[in-house]
Amino acid sequence: MEERFGKCPFATAQRLIQGKWAILILHHLSQGPIRFNELRRRMPKMTHATLSAQLKQLEQEGLVARKEYPQIPPKVEYSLTEIGAKFQPVLDSIQVWGLEYLDYLQNKKEKD
Repeated sequence: MEERFGKCPFATAQRLIQGKWAILILHHLSQGPIRFNELRRRMPKMTHATLSAQLKQLEQEGLVARKEYPQIPPKVEYSLTEIGAKFQPVLDSIQVWGLEYLDYLQNKKEKD
């Protein structure tokens, strides 16, 4: 897969959002800048270390920006970069499909 990164759009996108929490992080950041602890509160099953690692990965890939404010106590906000914000239509499509799949599951459950 790695040899296709940067050459194949599907392989490239898959690698960028490969983290277990990447899509949820991008979803939360699509609503505007957010501080680390607030992001963590929105995803309570994620550990501090996992969120930190996932944010660093998304930052290295250019999808997320980290802004540190010089104050005490330290304040750090995360937001989507310009290219990260262009992922919004994909998030919207995932939401539409996810809602349709939830309906499918509900209908299947009712039939069983």
